[in-house]
Amino acid sequence: MPRSNRSHGRAAKAREPHPELDVERLSAGWRRTEVRAGREWNVQPVSEAQAVKTYVCPGCGLDVMPGVAHVVVWRADGVLGDAADLASRRHWHLHCWRMGAR
Repeated sequence: MPRSNRSHGRAAKAREPHPELDVERLSAGWRRTEVRAGREWNVQPVSEAQAVKTYVCPGCGLDVMPGVAHVVVWRADGVLGDAADLASRRHWHLHCWRMGAR
C-alpha cells in the first residue's frame, strides 16, 4: 500500500472556523500619511491588477491608464471633514507624486 504524504493534522485544522477577514484593516494597512507643503495627505497605492479605470493625473495632465500602478491621494487634514476630503481624492502617476507636482 502506498504511503500517504498528507498530513493528518490538516484535517483537524480544516474543521476549525476561520476568523472573519477585516477588509478595512487590510486596505488601511497600505495607506500612509505624507506631509507636503505643510499639508497632510493620505496616500493609497493602487496595484496594476487593481487599476481598472482611466483617470487624469493632476500632476502632468495625462491619463493614468488601466493596468498602471499609481497612487490615490486625498487630504488628511481638510477642514470640510473626511467625507469631503475622500470625495476630492485624485489618482496620480507614481513619478508625478514623487516629484511633488502640484
